[in-house]
Amino acid sequence: MSESEPAECRAQPRAFILVMDSLGIGATADAHQFGDTGANTLASIAAGCSRGLGDREGLRSGPLAIPNLLRLGLGRALEACSGGVVEGIQTPPSITGAYGYCAEVSAGKDTPSGHWEIAGLPVEFDWTCFPDAVPAFPKTLTDELILRGRLPGILGDCHASGTTILRELGEAHIRSGKPIVYTSADSVLQIAAHETHFGLERLLALCETARSLVDPLNVGRVIARPFIGECADTFTRTANRRDYTTPPHGPTLLDSLQGCGGEVVAIGKIRDIFAGRGIGRSIKAEGNMALFDATLAAASEQPDRPTLVFTNFVDFDTLYGHRRDLPGYAAALEAMDGRLPELEALLRADDMLVIAADHGCDPTWPGSDHTREHIPALFSGPGVAPASLGLRHSFADIGQTLAEFFRLAPLGRGRSFFPQLNS
Repeated sequence: MSESEPAECRAQPRAFILVMDSLGIGATADAHQFGDTGANTLASIAAGCSRGLGDREGLRSGPLAIPNLLRLGLGRALEACSGGVVEGIQTPPSITGAYGYCAEVSAGKDTPSGHWEIAGLPVEFDWTCFPDAVPAFPKTLTDELILRGRLPGILGDCHASGTTILRELGEAHIRSGKPIVYTSADSVLQIAAHETHFGLERLLALCETARSLVDPLNVGRVIARPFIGECADTFTRTANRRDYTTPPHGPTLLDSLQGCGGEVVAIGKIRDIFAGRGIGRSIKAEGNMALFDATLAAASEQPDRPTLVFTNFVDFDTLYGHRRDLPGYAAALEAMDGRLPELEALLRADDMLVIAADHGCDPTWPGSDHTREHIPALFSGPGVAPASLGLRHSFADIGQTLAEFFRLAPLGRGRSFFPQLNS
């Protein structure tokens, strides 16, 4: 990554952002405003594993084993954020990456805000959240959804965990033909419906209708939650989930790179999160390991332009964080950690690997919602020098650093630490 090397002599630079969805590393200074003081997703998992709470027969046992992430500086970032040694974390003496931790500027703790801020666009306004009441949605909204969707009615109309409400109302949905409509602490309207009995295409069309109805209300996302199975014990949500997100309110790193002739490869739900803005190619895959396979495939390509590969690993959040499944979360971390050397082996001299998160979702915390936490910022690659990046006061510092790496014009927000990576 020599600045003196002529641009025409350099290989096309590539950056890989791996978002370990929900891997927070400690409550932020404003966490009390969200009821999250004391939350720490990674520390809770590590401590739980050291106490035997992460053991599950046939899945995993013992202390949390993530040697590659620790080598890249995750443990150091966690200790710096937490103010000292963390139970269940043994940081190696030699660190091979640059590490820090970032506080969130955005007003919420939702997925779009976290990703947009990483890409240089904080969300400093409040999304509209629906009240924790029954009914949760305005009658005018549900009436119009029923009318336009030609529905016999809806079920739910409340705050709920997606898996819980499926068990409670899935069978009634099949009998009645009424979709399950629910929300959470985030700015979101979710619709669950059976892929066969209701129809996947019908569900997606209904969610597009809902998106148009909530646009005037400033709601962040409408999520389609298709499922299969014939009874409460067999209901399973499928990989055909779709997020209908309002477009970013300003330009991001993705727009900037594409505008200068670069390529953005979105893997997983990244395209949905950015509503397609700034995306050149989108690759879908089901599950963390398939998402990692897709990332490796992208890393094996020989691009003819500067390229950003942006992957969201959703299982950490949806399967384990929200479900408060500590053993499952630990096993998923260990599986991801074990595959990192495969990606590192494909990195070229001018490549940069970034590992981050978008919010927290502490599996030991009450309820099932996200937690307001710092995120890790781990930078590595053949040309990256080990360094402590300290506390960063916005996720946008990640995007600003990548803008400098790609030699783009500065983004609107964030402070680059690119020079520290080359020291």
